[in-house]
Amino acid sequence: MSGSDPAASVKSVPAPRANMPLAGVTVIDFGQIYQGPYATLLMAKAGARVIKVEPPHGEPGRLRAQVGKGATLPLAMLNSNKSAITLNLKSERGRELLKEMVKKADVVLENFAPGVMDKLGVGYSVLREINPLLIYASGTGFGLSGPDKDSLAMDLTVQAASGVMSITGFPDGPPVKAGPAFIDFLSGIHLYAAVVTALFDRAMSGRGRLVEVAMQETVYPTLASNLGFVYNSQGKSAPRVGNRHGGLAIAPYNVYKAKDGYVAVITVVEDHWPKLCEAMGREDLKTDPRFVSNAKRVENIDATDAVIEAWTSTLTRKEVFERTKKFRIPVAPVRDLLEVMHDPHMHERGMLEYIDHPDLGRIIVPTSPLRYHGADKIETIPSPRVGQHNVEVYGDLLGLSADDVAALKEEGAI
Repeated sequence: MSGSDPAASVKSVPAPRANMPLAGVTVIDFGQIYQGPYATLLMAKAGARVIKVEPPHGEPGRLRAQVGKGATLPLAMLNSNKSAITLNLKSERGRELLKEMVKKADVVLENFAPGVMDKLGVGYSVLREINPLLIYASGTGFGLSGPDKDSLAMDLTVQAASGVMSITGFPDGPPVKAGPAFIDFLSGIHLYAAVVTALFDRAMSGRGRLVEVAMQETVYPTLASNLGFVYNSQGKSAPRVGNRHGGLAIAPYNVYKAKDGYVAVITVVEDHWPKLCEAMGREDLKTDPRFVSNAKRVENIDATDAVIEAWTSTLTRKEVFERTKKFRIPVAPVRDLLEVMHDPHMHERGMLEYIDHPDLGRIIVPTSPLRYHGADKIETIPSPRVGQHNVEVYGDLLGLSADDVAALKEEGAI
């Protein structure tokens, strides 16, 4: 995607609607890979003007495009509705350009390693002097302070360090990472929340501030069930339990075989069990002493799982789901990603939509899970190429002409 004419826009980023919550907010986005870009995608979809800033060769996520044709799908998913410019912060002129833009910005967001922006001379301590109202957002793996702050962090390494990997997998197997890069995105959501909270505070106090989010810290609360096990077991490490409840405190809570795959079944309250027995046509199990309470079902967890799988294995996923749905029992088929991408429910709600991407063709992308009732829906504009909006953004924010922008590119500043 690099090397394209930055002035040749496939489609310009639309002006945010005035009735969107973040309309009028300008974000200078140094986000890369997943964490930062997801936070700023949520901002763009809330009406903010997001200016994606990359080095002249593009952000690291674009390197993955070399594996396949054109842009990668993750880039297309996470960078729609953003303007894209290039900027070389290793050049003096590049740093000067950033300082000039910061005067007109509300937010600067980055998820570099701690201290990178400071070493370049454009960290928060410098930028806040230029714009005291600035919200500076930093996303890191382990935080801006503490003994582990300089540890390299990607979703995989944070899954390992945070304890997630130790409890994922089956008891007789090794630690396993969670399938999705969920910590990247979970921390991206927290970063979005931190920025919006700081913007709210600024409206009240008239002050900007530095906000930070550490990936490791955002994932700790998700371990609640497993931490409960540690507490109750007086300090023993939480085990890997496969698809069972992390605290081994609920049964049934598992994934069971069906004729055409698997289904997930859970009984959250005691009333669910007798209803499940009716759905299975096994009302005799209601009074079976092994299963009369959740405590008893946990005590006899293997037998509990066995009676359920003996039933589910005779049916298709759809048949299990339809029978249990009548009884309001939490059950769902285990779907693959192809099924999820074409989920009629999410398409009808507008969470998933088809767009025509200049590099990938017709693709399915998510919009935003945050819904603002009473606000206009923002049209999804495909993710930009490297530097696609250099002329537009530098002209609008700094008053530079197309010739000026061309000269900056020749100089190596952008």
